[in-house]
Amino acid sequence: MKVKDVMHQGAEWVSPETALSDVAQRMRDLDIGAIPIGENDRLIGMVTDRDIACRGVANGGDIARLTARDVMSKGIFYCSDQEDLEDALRVMEQRQVRRLPVINDKKRMVGMLSIGDIGDAAPHDLTGEVVAAVSAHHA
Repeated sequence: MKVKDVMHQGAEWVSPETALSDVAQRMRDLDIGAIPIGENDRLIGMVTDRDIACRGVANGGDIARLTARDVMSKGIFYCSDQEDLEDALRVMEQRQVRRLPVINDKKRMVGMLSIGDIGDAAPHDLTGEVVAAVSAHHA
């Protein structure tokens, strides 16, 4: 099975200068937990709901002034839409991430692969391995 068979299609991204309140509103409106951050036509990071809570609110930042760049996880892990699903799941396990942006052969983001997407698609033993690995406490 290929990533394209399981992923959510049409994922959005925002610039690093996007106000954090706009990022949070977009996440609420789209019912998603993460938004990729792009600059100069390249993905450079990811903002998750946890990033907003831990790096924004818990650190005492002025929420009215914070941007996506201020709280984003830098660097980004991704997979290809043509990649075997098991290979993408191994990346999720190794990097302990719950979501991967999906790019096509033209390096354009075409979707997002999340733990939720694989629940019905992957064998239960493989799904359980991935969930256990990404849920483990980070060192």
